[in-house]
Amino acid sequence: MKSYQWMLLALLLTLVALPACGAATTGGGGQPAPTEPKEAPTPTEPPAESLPPTEPAVPTEPTEEAAVPSEEGTAAGLDKELSVYNWADYIDEQVLKDYEAEYGVKIIYDTYASNEDLLAKLQAGATGYDVIFPSDYMVAQMIELGLLAEIDHNHIPNMKNIGAQFLDPPFDPGYKHCVPYQWGATGLAYSKKAFGDTPPDSWAVLYEPEQVQKWAEAGGVNILNDQREVIGEALKYLGYSVNDTDESHLQEAKALILKTKPYIKSFNSEDYDESLLVPGEVVLSMAWSGDAAQAASKTIDEATGESDWAFVVPKEGAFIFQDNVCVTATTQRKATAEHFLNYLLEAENAAAITNYTYYASPNEAAREFINEDILNDPGIYPSSEIMEKLEYGQPLGEAIFLYDQIWTEIKSQ
Repeated sequence: MKSYQWMLLALLLTLVALPACGAATTGGGGQPAPTEPKEAPTPTEPPAESLPPTEPAVPTEPTEEAAVPSEEGTAAGLDKELSVYNWADYIDEQVLKDYEAEYGVKIIYDTYASNEDLLAKLQAGATGYDVIFPSDYMVAQMIELGLLAEIDHNHIPNMKNIGAQFLDPPFDPGYKHCVPYQWGATGLAYSKKAFGDTPPDSWAVLYEPEQVQKWAEAGGVNILNDQREVIGEALKYLGYSVNDTDESHLQEAKALILKTKPYIKSFNSEDYDESLLVPGEVVLSMAWSGDAAQAASKTIDEATGESDWAFVVPKEGAFIFQDNVCVTATTQRKATAEHFLNYLLEAENAAAITNYTYYASPNEAAREFINEDILNDPGIYPSSEIMEKLEYGQPLGEAIFLYDQIWTEIKSQ
């Protein structure tokens, strides 16, 4: 009987203990037994500082393993947001939307109008941007100023898609800080109807007062709101380099620009193709090749199959530019930024960007996906003869302050 009572008591104690054990294993309100320490809950998403290291402990070949979205929608190892600062109207926004949908990373997108605007923003202390798109000479200047992070090519295997001639530029040897994005040339966008049988072939149409007045009266003239372009092309017209730093030459260029300024309708590089060329608000504009091609593609006459807009590189020569995608030195989301750079270099994405912007792509693997009319357009992919007349912009050193002063005087008078 005593034995039976003890067995009954043990059974009752066991039944009482069961709910408490259940509470300890499911995270409910019950407390676990003191002899079993509580384990820390497994985090559902790593904090920003737990991103994978930018350099592997053991060197490996670049891989192309896709990031896998987590249960919360963001791919493993990636941040929830990425801040991208680009030129206006310089990417097919569907590429951004596809990246967001595939990887769960929200793109915070902002735009600027010139390299100098970009530099000023960063030097003023803007630290929120992760990815930026500076041109060649500005990359060199930003490297010198410590504004760009070095990138890990192990995280960007799609660099293999880039043409060999673009892989070792003088402004960023070995592309340690950036990847190539788009390239093009500066020239003249003009109305074929206005110019008739005598299309422009010289910068004189923008830098000789009598000629500028003529085209102003014929329908209007625009020049780019960009100090390196406006001063540089004036220097080129005068027979100097676009990178000239001689003060007497720069003053000569300033005098030339000031003489023609009264006949200039607008300084616009932000949206001139859409707001001025497409609606025919001007008949002549300093232009970047891709913008001129975009305007032409949007103004094709259904009856003739042709556009009124054409593009030419003046006989004196001009700027050639290569724009790049870089990671800022202040980013807290470097792994995600590098992942985004690699995404832009995928062949079909690079082609989609060129098909939208009408700028030439350095991505050789993208050529099979680029529209034939773009590949065959000499204004976008110039001949070797024209290429020989073009100059890359170079850092100006201390002369940049003289350029700034001259530009301020031009715009304020």
